[in-house]
Amino acid sequence: MNFEEITQVIQGRKSTYAYDYINKKIDKKTIENIVTNALWAPTHMVTQPWRFEVLDGKHQEDLSEFMAAYYRKMYTEKQFSKERYEKTKTYANNATLIAIVFAPNKKAKLPEWEELAAVSCAVQNMWLSCTSLNLGSYWDSSLATIAYGKQHISLSKEEQFLGFFFMGHIKEDVLQVKRKRKALSKKLSWNFKE
Repeated sequence: MNFEEITQVIQGRKSTYAYDYINKKIDKKTIENIVTNALWAPTHMVTQPWRFEVLDGKHQEDLSEFMAAYYRKMYTEKQFSKERYEKTKTYANNATLIAIVFAPNKKAKLPEWEELAAVSCAVQNMWLSCTSLNLGSYWDSSLATIAYGKQHISLSKEEQFLGFFFMGHIKEDVLQVKRKRKALSKKLSWNFKE
């Protein structure tokens, strides 16, 4: 792979929400390959402070219903949208759900922020892998998602559920969406000392 190819994958990465997924499952081998790439994220002292759990079967439908009920409960009548509520009731039905679990290695005595950053790098590796395969994906850590995950994932007292990584085959028209970023000059400065 050359610089232009990796740049294309990085700049092509975007959040693609489950509304835009079609009813086509991602095969187990592809999921395993994507998660294998997560394992290669940078991690201080190779602690690999993460674990992943694929939720399947009725979880997609149950999560959708849970999110819709949560949405209904959170908003006032004035804020509530019946259309959004109905859409949310099937939101995750076409998604592959991967639970992201922060599993720090306390023996390593590393700052928590470093370990969390390593988890984020692992998720980014999955995101870039999905981009290269033309799969939609995003990391959902909404209140409803966290509440559902805490009810359905076994966590040790040291572990923390950080949300679901949603993945799915996407509608063709969604592939054409272009993203924007601020100019490099707004985000990069040079500090030269003689």
